Parts: sequence; C-alpha cells; structure tokens
Amino acid sequence: MRKLLVGVLALVVAACGGPSATPAPTAAPATTAPTEAPATPAPLSGTVRVLIHQNPPFVDFMTTFNSKFEAAHPGVKVDMEVVNANDLAAKAQTRLTAQDVDVIDIFAFDKAVQPFMKNVEAPGWQKLIEAGLLMDITDQAFVKNYDPASVADAGSFDGKVYAVNLGRVGYSGLYYNKDLFAANGVAVPTTWTELVAACATFKAKNIGCMTAGGKDGWPIFVGAYGLLGSAFPDQAALVQGLWDGSIKYTDPAWLDLLNKYQVYDRDMMEAGASGVAADAAPGRFVSGEVAMQAGGTWYAAAIDSLKPTFQWGYIPFPGSDNAADNTFMFGKYDQGWAIANDSTNKDAAVAYLSEFSDPANYQAFVDAVGPIPTQPNAKLSSNLGTEIAPYLATFKIGFENLWNGPKGTGQYATPMFANLFKPFGPFEDPAAAAAQAQADLQAGLDAAK
Repeated sequence: MRKLLVGVLALVVAACGGPSATPAPTAAPATTAPTEAPATPAPLSGTVRVLIHQNPPFVDFMTTFNSKFEAAHPGVKVDMEVVNANDLAAKAQTRLTAQDVDVIDIFAFDKAVQPFMKNVEAPGWQKLIEAGLLMDITDQAFVKNYDPASVADAGSFDGKVYAVNLGRVGYSGLYYNKDLFAANGVAVPTTWTELVAACATFKAKNIGCMTAGGKDGWPIFVGAYGLLGSAFPDQAALVQGLWDGSIKYTDPAWLDLLNKYQVYDRDMMEAGASGVAADAAPGRFVSGEVAMQAGGTWYAAAIDSLKPTFQWGYIPFPGSDNAADNTFMFGKYDQGWAIANDSTNKDAAVAYLSEFSDPANYQAFVDAVGPIPTQPNAKLSSNLGTEIAPYLATFKIGFENLWNGPKGTGQYATPMFANLFKPFGPFEDPAAAAAQAQADLQAGLDAAK
C-alpha cells in the first residue's frame, strides 16, 4: 500500500510540471476481463417425425426439402409419413395423442364456433388446441414471414398462433378458352346476363358452354360459388343471418338465386356433365369441345399438364347483373404446418419449419405446388398467377369455411344448392327446393334453442 501511495504522489507532481519533478514511471496498461463469446447452439440431432397428406407435387417437394435439411444437419433424420387427405385429421389426432410426431401438416382453422352458435360440433383443430396437443408458436420468428391476415384467419385461436398456413385457393371461378371466345365473337362475360348470352351463342354453334365434374357432385356447387358470393358478398353476415333467422331460404333473394342455379344446372352445363368425374373435367376443357370449365384454382396445374393448344383465362363467376358484385374471388386457406406440443425434439421441429419458411425455400414450394402465396413477397409466376392477380386484393373466405350448423339439421340445410336441380339433383321447382331447405335448417335451429 505504501508503494502505491508513493506512485500516486509521483504522478500528481509530474502532472503539476514542476522543474524538479522526476518523470513518473510508465504505468502498465489497464487490463479488462475477456469478453465471453456467444454460446454456440448445440448441433441438432435425433429424428424429426413429419406427417403430411398425399398431393404428388407437395410430396415430391418435401422429399427434396427433407434431403437438404438432413444434409444441413448431419445429426438429424427426417421420418415423413404420407396419408390420404381424407385421413389426415384422424391420423394427426392419433399420432399427437400417442406423442410420436413432431411436425404435422394441418388444414386451415375454419368453421370456428361463433358466440351466436349453439349445439354445434367444435372443429377438429380447436379440439387439438383445447386438449393441449398443439404448440403455441406465437413468438417463433418464422411466423413473421407470413402475411398477418393468413396468420390471423387460418392459424390463430384465442389470441395465440398455433399454425402457419402455406397457401390459399380460389373456388369461385371459370376457366375459359380465350381462342374459342375470340373465334366466335364472344366477349368475356362480366354479368349474369352476359354469361347466359355467351352460353346461348356457344350452344347454337354446337359447342358445349361449360363442364364440371358432375359425377362427384361437389364440383358442380364449387363451380357456381360465384352465384352465392355475388348475392351475399358478406359471407360471415350470411352465416349469422341464417342462424338468427334474419335470412331465410324462402326469401325473394334466395328464390332468385335458386332460379339461377337451375339455369346453371339445366342450361349451362354440357350434356353428359353428370357423368364426368372431377379429375376428368380438365380433359374435357382441354379437348376444346367446351368453352368453359367451372372450378377452383387447383385445376390449373392439371389443365396445363394436358398441354392445351389454346390460351386459357380465369375469371370470377359472374352471378349478378351488377358487374361490381362479380369482382370478388372466394376461396379458402389450404394446408399449413403445426408443431406437436409434446414433441420430444422441439428444437429440430422449430428449425425444420424455420428453414421451410425461409423466403427462398417458400418460393420454391410455391413454384412446385402452385398455391396462392401467403408470404407477401412470394409470387405465383404461372399463367394462373397472372390471371388471378387482379382479384387477390378482394379475396374472401367462402361460406363453406365459415358455416358451422347446428346438430340435427336435414340434408338440405346448407346453401350448397348448385347441384339440387336435375340432372344433378332431385328438384325441378326452385320454390319447393327453398321450402325443403328451410325446413331442414329450422329443424336444427329449433333443436339448438
């Protein structure tokens, strides 16, 4: 201590600059404690167990992605199971309950139970969350790569995020043969009356107006979704109105709609459409024997794979005589990703979805599978992407993905009425169809009281 005091006094004298001051000895440079390097994350290891649904382009893409993920993480093995789309929900439930899966392919969170709904079945995804089987991914960085609307509409529940959705599909459109329209002097229809006139022109020249997979039933309804959407553009309000009785199937607006459905079934569909399977409809369209195909955006890849000799377009189905009512594209969010809450390899599962969600990898997914993107900077560069671009700003979730009806309703309780009329259904009288539909719905509403 004494030596330290002498050194300090010497420094003070030197600082004063007196002539007799003796230069102070040079002090040793101060040392600082070494800074600790950031901890390096431990290498990933173990198995990532993945469950997806059968969709050939998606399966092919995931097979390639899995190989790249394993190469980037030599300690990790990806074990992927592929099941039919109809079996995905049940299989996911089984494997999540058994705690033997880490990442699941899950369809969008639709048919959510609303406060005004009573005596309804909660959707499967909600049951999984309420059972504690899905991981809360709200704070995961990769969620921010997706547009907020898709996160809110298709992967969130009770203020938390449980899934990211990978794409949307439109199902209220018409594919049309541009060359056939031009050759016959037919303008692209923007109203119902123009569509009726276009069909009359084609039929007069022995050209089928339109086709769809009538053998499977549902493509007929999906193809005419624009009729429902043009009459009731606020689909959520339609759901609530049917529940609270402010909208009834016997209302004049519904009778007008049912009359249009009958024209669509009876006069617009080509003869024999009731025998065309869903996956055969693109072939009918590509043959050039029909001017239009009613159906969803998922048919575009099949149409292109058949190498049509003409240029095709895609427009919203014009169901109203007010053209402004026909500018919306109705559809749904499709598949997504979720992580098992009981995953035994959560670090690897999070890394798996983080790398899939990297914009470059996600763009590769879009290029391979062809959904309408849910990442804001991704582009659908196909012909379909060009055709639907003008309608993306008005994309709306359709009725079937919002409706959750009461238990105890009859067969015709939901307004998927495009296939009610002959040759696709039993009815010939729109008023009779409306009365039956309202009676079937009312049975469930009365039971829910």
